[in-house]
Amino acid sequence: MSKLILVRHGQSEWNLANRFTGWWDVDLTEKGEAEAREAGELMKAKGVLPTVAFTSVQKRAIRTMNIALDACDRSWIPVTRDWHLNERHYGGLTGLDKQETRERHGDEQVHIWRRSFDVPPPELEPGSEFDLSNDPRYAGIDVPRTESLKLTIERVLPYWEEAILPQLAKGENVIISAHGNSLRALVKHLSNISDDEITGLEIPTGQPIIYDFDGTKVAGERYYLKDS
Repeated sequence: MSKLILVRHGQSEWNLANRFTGWWDVDLTEKGEAEAREAGELMKAKGVLPTVAFTSVQKRAIRTMNIALDACDRSWIPVTRDWHLNERHYGGLTGLDKQETRERHGDEQVHIWRRSFDVPPPELEPGSEFDLSNDPRYAGIDVPRTESLKLTIERVLPYWEEAILPQLAKGENVIISAHGNSLRALVKHLSNISDDEITGLEIPTGQPIIYDFDGTKVAGERYYLKDS
């Protein structure tokens, strides 16, 4: 048996400020750093130790990974950073205060943008202060202007199949430090959750979720490490 460990990054500066973040790069808060450390300490205490790591190219996920691995004495394992594990792109909502956006566009419209399966937010305007098309980490990549959860799944799952699942098949314990929506994409796939139900699934920050694997197949239901 191998294990897949999913960790949503700790609280970020824009989680705290209640702003739409998406692909914009923000750091962890002190609370976020503590959540990451506690995740690593829990893995060490439970004896669930990763041997291979994957994360996005966003600072909040990378730092969560680094802090957690340090806390469980696994800083030496190989880490792959890839944009396919990035958060969903929030398009023209990026940087906006969530409450102000509700007041401007109405609760119903904002709920659709945030929680519908296949309705993306308005596109980010080219040249916007949040336009990442010239960011060196995305060189050669067609950076999206916006994404729905459906579009996020369409970029996450091929990467899962090509890069991550083979590691589990070899018996590695894999940790993925990523984001609410990129992890939601994986949980939908692995737990066979419907399009309607997945939009309401909350993935808490800094709480390791475990899947046991037998080769390339999930063995049993997902569970929180703290409950094992």
